[in-house]
Amino acid sequence: MMRQYELVDRVRRYNPQTDEVLLNRAYVYAMKAHGAQVRASGDPFFSHPLEVAAILTEYRLDDATIVAAMLHDTIEDTDSTREEIDRVFGPEIGGLVDGLTKLKRLDLVSKRAVQAENFRKLLLAIAADVRVLLVKLADRLHNMRTLHHMAAQKRARIAEETLDIYAPLAGRMGMQRLRDELEDLAFRHLMPDAYATIEERLNDIGRKNDLRISAIEKELAEALSAAGIKAEVRGRQKQPYSVWRKMERKSISFEQLSDIFGFRIIVDSDEACYRAIGIVHMRWPAVPGRFKDYISTPKPNDYRSIHTTVVGPGRQRVELQVRTNAMHDIASNGIAAHVLYKEGHVRANEGLNNESKAFQWLRRTIESLADGSSPEEFLEHTKLELFLDQVFCFTPHGRLIALPRGATAIDFAYAVHTDVGNTAAGAKINGLPAPLLTELRNGDEVEIACSEGQVPPSVWETLVLTGKARSAIRRATRDAMRAQYAGLGRQIVTRAFERAGKPFAEEKIKSALPRFARLSVEDVLAAVGRGEMFSGDVLKAVHPEIADDRKVVMPRLGNEAGWFRMKSNPPVVFRVPGISDEADLKLNPIEGFHFGLPVVFAPNGGAVPGDRIVAILARNESVTVYPIQSQELTLFDDKPELWFDARWDIGEDRGPVFASKLLITAINEPGTLGAIATVIGENGANIANVVIELLSPDFRSLTVDIEVSDLKHLSTIVSQLRARPVVSKVERVNG
Repeated sequence: MMRQYELVDRVRRYNPQTDEVLLNRAYVYAMKAHGAQVRASGDPFFSHPLEVAAILTEYRLDDATIVAAMLHDTIEDTDSTREEIDRVFGPEIGGLVDGLTKLKRLDLVSKRAVQAENFRKLLLAIAADVRVLLVKLADRLHNMRTLHHMAAQKRARIAEETLDIYAPLAGRMGMQRLRDELEDLAFRHLMPDAYATIEERLNDIGRKNDLRISAIEKELAEALSAAGIKAEVRGRQKQPYSVWRKMERKSISFEQLSDIFGFRIIVDSDEACYRAIGIVHMRWPAVPGRFKDYISTPKPNDYRSIHTTVVGPGRQRVELQVRTNAMHDIASNGIAAHVLYKEGHVRANEGLNNESKAFQWLRRTIESLADGSSPEEFLEHTKLELFLDQVFCFTPHGRLIALPRGATAIDFAYAVHTDVGNTAAGAKINGLPAPLLTELRNGDEVEIACSEGQVPPSVWETLVLTGKARSAIRRATRDAMRAQYAGLGRQIVTRAFERAGKPFAEEKIKSALPRFARLSVEDVLAAVGRGEMFSGDVLKAVHPEIADDRKVVMPRLGNEAGWFRMKSNPPVVFRVPGISDEADLKLNPIEGFHFGLPVVFAPNGGAVPGDRIVAILARNESVTVYPIQSQELTLFDDKPELWFDARWDIGEDRGPVFASKLLITAINEPGTLGAIATVIGENGANIANVVIELLSPDFRSLTVDIEVSDLKHLSTIVSQLRARPVVSKVERVNG
């Protein structure tokens, strides 16, 4: 284990003004806090935070970051508290340590939700201070270096999490050297056989081509020197994980790889980069389509370099990268290069907004994803932002937009601005009209046409590629549905107030919000519109003095307040506004509602158990049950007093059957009707009626009335029908 003076010496080498007293105090504090704790390897636990601090000295980080590395597990794994860390080491270090501490006592239903919520907390802390990220990545790197001491199942989980989250995050922050080691270690544990095979092949090729690599290095160096360009030429071999990923992505064998080796040319200036690439292309022919200029167009993680592939000696393809020393520093250390200790201080977040596109991306990602998403959604969308190669497109004004490969014009619109995406109605790509779902290519100029009042279709969520677009679409869809429910709720509540002779006033509802456990009046109205809350409850909360004057004779269902069963067939139960107990069965008059009325289904399509249903009072003759998606319900939009919440009162065993209607578009050929009937019959459903209509010489339309037991039964039939080659489309008809 590293000793106290060794760590101080590491820091003093790049920071002669280091606060040795602070470093020594942190060393002693952490060692005492962790006490007799041991790691899975049997080593003292304190050896881990010490090694994390040592890794960070390689990046020449400031005293606060080194101290935070030594203390990063104290709040989580010892009796130390944030208040104590603040008192002993100051709020700056306390904030760093707290950002690295996992949330405790999370009452969540799955480990994935816990992982996601902790990851959200980590990213928010990183957005406040980027040094949290550097400590976290160093922490993960040391854990991966010692992963072989863990149990097999835990090794697999940690390695998979590293490949899914931390290695891509390091890559998006430009820390390629650290990313390569994380990927290499994770690959070694997740697929040991594949790793060993590829490593053996690479070593074998390296031995066989050692002389060739040296010859190419020498030839390149001499050619550049002859042209007056001072350059350092380095040969390099691909990492095992990089080789495996390319084989998987392109579905090729190891023998088909043509770029196992690459060369890096390091020069003094941007101008020398372009001169060097010219010398190379004059000496060896370039491979078409393999030239990329990331100096004039840097990657979003600040990476700058020129890439090319040439046909070199022996007709061998050779990959080349040309960059300056400063570019190489950024390419290797990424965002850490922006926070290096320099001239007596660390540049932490100071100036990062101007220096680091990677940090700007991180903050934008958090802002766009954190609002309103569940932890699982946040993790899913962040992964989408971390992965995939990129394409670079432009707005008509020349603004560069970087997107994942395979992204569409919709993704582009949301990358420009959330409002542009939400109102996108069409696109022009390179001046020509194109569908919004067109996949974009490098260099495309994209213009988005917008339409005010447009709401993004919910189906877009499954079609876009970026996490930002998916999150924004989900949020816009949710807001639109909420507004729709709030409008319906407003009508229902207004009518309830009118019946009670009271004026409807949002201010009075607002004053009663604590009783509703809602944040706003719109939330209350939306809850009423969704059937989660009832207008009588809102009325009573605002006007508790109103007395009920009418009794209702109806048996209450067990302990479920407000739900009552009618003697009726089909088995449906109702919730009556204002009733919560048989001992309190008074309410304002519900005009025309008599509980002895028969209950019937809507005639066109009806509902099956599993559907959300509502009941409509029909001219004091019956109560009609509709599925919530029925188009016929629009006829009652202006009559909210006729609406009653309802639900199914059916056990798990299959009892009665229920009518449903399917509209099937199928190929007009012999055997089509038989194939459809076979699917329905094999699933235990009955065909009550079939109406066939010829749509064209190629297609016919079949309206099929079938009898099923519940929604799951019906969904299974629909799914299997859609899978039949003769079926083009299946839709359920609801009223």
